[in-house]
Amino acid sequence: MDAALDHIAAYHARTKHFSRRYARGPGFLDWETQPDPFRAFAGARRVPLPLRLDAGTPPFGRLGAGEPAPLDPDGLGLFLELALGLSAWKEVGEARWSLRNNPSSGNLHPTEGWVILPPLDGIGTGGGPGLYHYAPFHHALEERCRLDTLPADLPPGAFLLALSSIPWRESWKYGERAFRYCQHDAGHALAAASYAAACLGWHLRALTAPGDEDLAALLGLDRPDSCHGFEPEHPDLIALVSPVPLPEPALKPVTGTWAGEANVLSPDHVVWEVIGQALALSEKPATPPVPSPPSLAMPPWPPAGHEPAAAIIRRRRSAQAMDGATGMGKDAFLRLLAATLPDRERVPWRSWPWAARLSLVLFVHRVEGMAPGLYALVRDPDALERLRADCDRRFPWERACPDIPLHRLAEGDFSWAATEVSCTQSIAGRGAFSLGMLADFDRTLAEDGQWAYRRLFWEAGMIGQVLYLEATAAGLSGTGIGCYHDDEVHDLLGLAPGGGAWQSLYHFTVGGAVEDTRIATRPAYGHLNPAGSPP
Repeated sequence: MDAALDHIAAYHARTKHFSRRYARGPGFLDWETQPDPFRAFAGARRVPLPLRLDAGTPPFGRLGAGEPAPLDPDGLGLFLELALGLSAWKEVGEARWSLRNNPSSGNLHPTEGWVILPPLDGIGTGGGPGLYHYAPFHHALEERCRLDTLPADLPPGAFLLALSSIPWRESWKYGERAFRYCQHDAGHALAAASYAAACLGWHLRALTAPGDEDLAALLGLDRPDSCHGFEPEHPDLIALVSPVPLPEPALKPVTGTWAGEANVLSPDHVVWEVIGQALALSEKPATPPVPSPPSLAMPPWPPAGHEPAAAIIRRRRSAQAMDGATGMGKDAFLRLLAATLPDRERVPWRSWPWAARLSLVLFVHRVEGMAPGLYALVRDPDALERLRADCDRRFPWERACPDIPLHRLAEGDFSWAATEVSCTQSIAGRGAFSLGMLADFDRTLAEDGQWAYRRLFWEAGMIGQVLYLEATAAGLSGTGIGCYHDDEVHDLLGLAPGGGAWQSLYHFTVGGAVEDTRIATRPAYGHLNPAGSPP
């Protein structure tokens, strides 16, 4: 079990959960070493951002239209708050914890956000560009580096957003499987940033060419002052944010004046060596830019309503329990599924430059007008025939909707099966529906290399954020499920032992949430002064 890994697929196999054996993790939660969820850089200049909780945004169902907002402190503050900021504080007894607009596995938030900005009045010093870390607790920027030049030729109104992960925040609770959850959360954050950019009329697109080594140098993550001891921070991705769609720019090395030292997140640590091995195996090399694949265009669906997008983004919560009674209308269900399809004209998929490689296996429990049963939404047309051939031959694959690639595999009550494969968590069987995300695993790694393992989880996180917001817009709740019995999902579908070429990566459920009335909700930024600036 302690042998070094020689392929990222070995890490995936090693970290599977089974009903009789779970992936290696801590035997208990050591609350004395719980990581600080807020990264800070002592000695870095802090720049408060305007807190615009009453700012108007387009309706959620009509994002992507309208004139772009200017790139200024007001626009940047709203963008970062909606993408990575706090959504509320929760309290019960003496315990208090924050929630954020970008979801996170276990609410542990390994993802950090960075912006590389041109000279902006009210932000930079000396009239030059800079690299800034976003500090959500203070809703402020920390000036990490005063850059001599920008790393790319950017037109007016454009800037760069980068995401990174601190694996220790997840491994504290989840052990070896934590690397998976860090990648989920990077995908959640990318989608959250895409929605936030659209609220301002901006376009966001992940860049495909930069490698991890170059990105680490750009963000200063290779510097000794970027972390302490066993708390390394790893680059995930970088994206271009611009007022209009632009081709992918080339990044170049930069120089500048650095400031700040990262805070210590925990007084003690458990080292999970397999995570370091997985990071090394899945390191992304620098590559030529990848041209965007064809879009899976879908017919227009009526929007769920006219509620402002910002209200839905801030109201999103991860349900802790489902009531087992609330259902969902068929039109809302199909609209939600259509939103997960890779239509590159729509948010957030216009931010995703790679081909779709995940399909959804759905357990439909209570959707009006649809027979309960097992369904498949095949998001990649090229995968349909191979997936059908690899699954149980008794599945009829009946088309369940003429407008989206949804297929009925079997009818019946699958609530218990959904519960069982999701680590016996009843939330998976008591919603209107639940699902597992099935990756075209071997094909993706063979075509794009081992680094694409991370990208598969990013795609899963993107889908998860779509489900969260679409469920919220429909008056329901959702929650991601990171604990599931991997190979039992594969067995249910009749796939080859171990899943063969296909692997389950993430589960999700949507339904009517049961609120815990013992937990009080407090304003997200009540700890700041009324003007919205840190004291």
